[in-house]
Amino acid sequence: MGHAGMAATAVRYLRSVGAPTATGPVEVLPRPQLRAVGDDERAPLDPREFRRVLGNFATGVTVVTAPASEGEPGSAPAGFACQSFSSLSLDPPLVSFMVARTSTTWPRIARAGVFCVNILGADQGALCRAFAVSGADKFAGVDYDPAPVTGSPRLAGVPAWIDCTIQAVHTGGDHLIVVGRVDALGATDDGDNGDDGAPLLFHRGKFGTFAT
Repeated sequence: MGHAGMAATAVRYLRSVGAPTATGPVEVLPRPQLRAVGDDERAPLDPREFRRVLGNFATGVTVVTAPASEGEPGSAPAGFACQSFSSLSLDPPLVSFMVARTSTTWPRIARAGVFCVNILGADQGALCRAFAVSGADKFAGVDYDPAPVTGSPRLAGVPAWIDCTIQAVHTGGDHLIVVGRVDALGATDDGDNGDDGAPLLFHRGKFGTFAT
């Protein structure tokens, strides 16, 4: 299946589960120009080297959450730790995150059609680790309240949060690129988050903090 076909499949899935959009149906990107890799071209990079080099790029850390599915008795909220989050557009207000196509949490977020990005603070490394574990009850002992528009879990004590509706999903190799329309957002004032609102950072496989 080509990239355009995978994108169309993702769009059909979102529509089939009734995922809402902020501005109407999701549109599939135009078919990309594809070609075979020639025999004289360099072979794919060593994945270990790829991770090692890209690990030099420090990122913030977030937890992306979604509410429990309505109509499914006993269902629980969904969430996963995510470094690949970024702002995308100011007008309209859009953000994006990337998720592995093998993720078991992503289908639950897709069914919800909404999500909340919880930007973690410097003292929330343990919270990040809890949401990075597959198959565990990630919300056990975690305080949260519903985000104001989507009802997605807004984790207690985070320096900032962004409440979103899924607007588009694109394929990107072994990941999906999820675009969200921002419905609401907020940030804790400096000094109210225990560590003056300092962010949790991830660099070369380790957590760190920002210092001035």
